[in-house]
Amino acid sequence: APLGLEGWRWVVLIGALAAPVVVYLRLSLPESPRWLAKRGRLEEADRVLSGIEAKVEAEYGRPLPPPGPEEPVSPASRFLDLWIPGIRGRVILMSVFNIFQTIGFYGFNNWVPSLLVKQGITVSTSLGYTTVIALAAPLGPLLGFFLGDRLERKWIIVASAAAILVCGLIFGQMRDSALIIAMGVALTLAANIMSFSFHAYQQELFPTGIRARAAGFVYSWSRLSVIFSSFIIAFILNASGAFGVFVFIAAAMGVVIATIGIFGPRTTNLALEEIS
Repeated sequence: APLGLEGWRWVVLIGALAAPVVVYLRLSLPESPRWLAKRGRLEEADRVLSGIEAKVEAEYGRPLPPPGPEEPVSPASRFLDLWIPGIRGRVILMSVFNIFQTIGFYGFNNWVPSLLVKQGITVSTSLGYTTVIALAAPLGPLLGFFLGDRLERKWIIVASAAAILVCGLIFGQMRDSALIIAMGVALTLAANIMSFSFHAYQQELFPTGIRARAAGFVYSWSRLSVIFSSFIIAFILNASGAFGVFVFIAAAMGVVIATIGIFGPRTTNLALEEIS
């Protein structure tokens, strides 16, 4: 209890220190030019877009090509417009995806110590393994820095889900410390790569006028899934052990692979109007 405050209170206070940083970063975050233009704020939209174009020109070292032909722009929408033809299918697709991707992401990350203990590893040793595995978490988004816009996002999601499926089944049967850590790191990397990829992907699937509403709706299913999947995993862990949990996670990743691989549209390097 440093300075008379219990340890858990310090944890909350340390987390709150991020809030001023977020506020500062938000001050330099530009608004969407499309969103500004839809609301008649054309001067602001032009200023933001000119800044983006200048950065892209500097990055590539050559002038931008001339603008393409005008595309129809969808108007701002209501909640009922989530269910019109063309949008409805993507809402259902990403709702199903979010229900099952959560099982792969949190089913491992939140349960690593318990899974290891269930495999016969002591609590102190399992926490050591968990620490090493957690150190790999920042590497997943870092890989996205190099790969995110070079490869088709739907296939990155499919490949990541497949890696979670395979590595999870191997992890559930391992007793050797080196292999446990290797598979744990692979699972952490795959989960983080899937996470940053689908967050970009599901934004791209919806027109500007309805994007925030649609993405918020489909992502809310992942929060609901966390609630119930946690109880399911606890039950399976008690009844069938760690391997049973990974069979459950593998089945969920199979659904992810099928939904995105078969029904997911391509989005990488396509104009938003073309995707929409």
